[in-house]
Amino acid sequence: MKQRFLGRSGLRVSELCLGAMTFGQDTDEASAHRILDVFTEAGGTFVDTADVYHRGVSEEIVGRWLKGRRRDDLVVATKVFGTMGEAPNAGGLSRKHIVSAVEASLRRLGTEYVDLYQTHVWDATTPVEETLSTLDTLVTSGKVRYLGASNLSASQLQRAQDVAGRNGWERYVSLQPLYNLLAREVEWELVPVSLAEGVGIIPWSPLQGGWLTGKYRRGMTAAAPGTREARYQEELGREAWRERDNDETWRVVEALVAVAEEAERTPAQVALRWLLGRPGVTAPIIGARTVEQLTDNLGAVGWDLTPDQTVRLDEASARPLPYPYDVLHRFRDREPQD
Repeated sequence: MKQRFLGRSGLRVSELCLGAMTFGQDTDEASAHRILDVFTEAGGTFVDTADVYHRGVSEEIVGRWLKGRRRDDLVVATKVFGTMGEAPNAGGLSRKHIVSAVEASLRRLGTEYVDLYQTHVWDATTPVEETLSTLDTLVTSGKVRYLGASNLSASQLQRAQDVAGRNGWERYVSLQPLYNLLAREVEWELVPVSLAEGVGIIPWSPLQGGWLTGKYRRGMTAAAPGTREARYQEELGREAWRERDNDETWRVVEALVAVAEEAERTPAQVALRWLLGRPGVTAPIIGARTVEQLTDNLGAVGWDLTPDQTVRLDEASARPLPYPYDVLHRFRDREPQD
């Protein structure tokens, strides 16, 4: 597995990141440790978790696996924001919560530092200066090596970078957005801002909860019981299937399956390979629940789509642009007038 620089930082990470969100719920500890073993044996070095994943259990599982391993060989990322209790300051991005949260994450992970510490979502109730100055102190203290963000709008990301830059604080080097063949809205503004600011993109849900694995086909009427999609429907109390059961989705899925058959790869491998080739993307986050799923996902590296296959996937997954992006797109290649 290749190593890539995370944005314009000097941090090298594997081109696939292993997400640990399923650890402690869908994946028991023994299976999680086996997944981590297989991932690192394949050259993976980048592992992502969060303090709220099953109320810290995911971090604890990763932490127990880390014992006895060469810590400097790995890039461990976690996140802060989520509420970890009922106390008034048990969540958000205030100085009080961040300082408490990082200490708790370090204990659960059993490590002296976090390589990449990420704000999980924007906190509209806390001044961004308070959040960023606190994060800066974590870097200068050695408890955190690099800073990242997740689930921001383009204006929020730009604001954070500008505030940090003006004050000489550490800036975000990475962004975790939703990005895949069925969700390309980040390309409208977040990708351009990330490229301009030197922020590496590490997409979450690169397979859109299983929709890009080839297991769903036109004509089906519901997800199979026990699948992530079935749980999603149950949790939200609505038939999420109907939100995806449309011509746009099936056009993407059918193009993906066709390219996969042509390339003699699985649909999941093709979907990940396409994402690996997008501008600004450093490492998609794969959330394998089993070793078998992980092994399939690892087949996304070491080869390339042909230009024609890439174009076909691009065209199948393109969406009509709303204003003002439609106007900007039409004029993006306009030659300057003399």
